[in-house]
Amino acid sequence: MEAVDRCDDRTVIEGIEFEDDDGVVVVQVRPRRPKKGRCGRCERVSPGYDNGDGRRRWRGLDLGTVKVLLEADAPRVDCREHGVTVVAVPWARHGAGFTRDFENQAAWLATQASQSVIRALMWIAWVTVGRIIARVVAERGAGVDPLEGLRRIGIDEISHLKGHNYLTVVVDHDSGRLVWVKAGRSKKTMAAFFDDLGEARCAAIRLVSAGACQGVCVSNSTWHCSDDYPIFLPR
Repeated sequence: MEAVDRCDDRTVIEGIEFEDDDGVVVVQVRPRRPKKGRCGRCERVSPGYDNGDGRRRWRGLDLGTVKVLLEADAPRVDCREHGVTVVAVPWARHGAGFTRDFENQAAWLATQASQSVIRALMWIAWVTVGRIIARVVAERGAGVDPLEGLRRIGIDEISHLKGHNYLTVVVDHDSGRLVWVKAGRSKKTMAAFFDDLGEARCAAIRLVSAGACQGVCVSNSTWHCSDDYPIFLPR
């Protein structure tokens, strides 16, 4: 069973079939009873609404060169906060057409490999990879403030798309994490970062390194720029 897809103790595998026409393995699954009847967005226990669109499939990690699909009922519940929504399932994120294992692997590959490698290995379009990354980051970043506890940060710009399109990025030197990103590279862009950081957390920063000095030193009066190196220190 684990060779088909890694289903944890919240998931029951009911059967496995091989569809000759499409050359795929279909695994029939269902959530264990404690997982039933929860909103797909907040996982709050909610009353049932209807059966939705019936059976649904999620693509899992491939079994060698054979695609694997998980199949299950997809009823809807009436959440008091989010209204009518598809019930939560333990093997996939809300709104996804892939299993968690599949999305986690695709997101990791996006940090390690080129677009062509990911497309060839995962058999998905690059725009799909972007949506997967958004879901993975949203889930793992829920309830976490990436700007908390910063002491030494690095600021730089990167270009994206065609033409002069830039993103300003901020990283935490101590953890190596990307903590902030915004379109643009102007003084206004940097001012937005320091506004998000707040006065108290600005005071806790001990060092800022930057690839380009313009705009950074004037965005906050407590910082000055070294003439010899692109490093900013508190006044």
